[in-house]
Amino acid sequence: MVLTGGVKRRQLLGAAAGAAVGVSGVAGCGLFDGDPEPAPQPDPLQPLLDEAVRLAASYDRTIAAEPGLRERLSPLAGDHRAHAAELAAVIGVTAPSVAPSAAAGDTPTLASLRRSEQAAQKTAAAACRTAPADRAALTGSIAAARAAHAEALR
Repeated sequence: MVLTGGVKRRQLLGAAAGAAVGVSGVAGCGLFDGDPEPAPQPDPLQPLLDEAVRLAASYDRTIAAEPGLRERLSPLAGDHRAHAAELAAVIGVTAPSVAPSAAAGDTPTLASLRRSEQAAQKTAAAACRTAPADRAALTGSIAAARAAHAEALR
């Protein structure tokens, strides 16, 4: 049987069957799946990076409130900035800026800076224990620096 325009019935049925197979093949490939791709897992070093940024900002707030401590605290803040830059490079993200923004009256004291360093040292030491070999040296160095900072704040 010939349909209008010279197309035979078998050709039309074959084309329709081919289209159905093609669509089902594409649907099987995930093109029409409603499930979104799972979000990528955060890098295990991200908490260390976030902590380094927070610590540098805490030092900056203390220095701004008590300029007489600049000479003592600036090297420690600089260490945290260097750690943040190196961690960002290893993770593959842009290093966040360290801004000393905080609510009024939220100026860390030397004692609170020391407590923050002690807590951060524990975080870095835990990261070092679980880090792969290519990251262990960096995390170990950061843990050691944070322990030294806590002692420098005595």
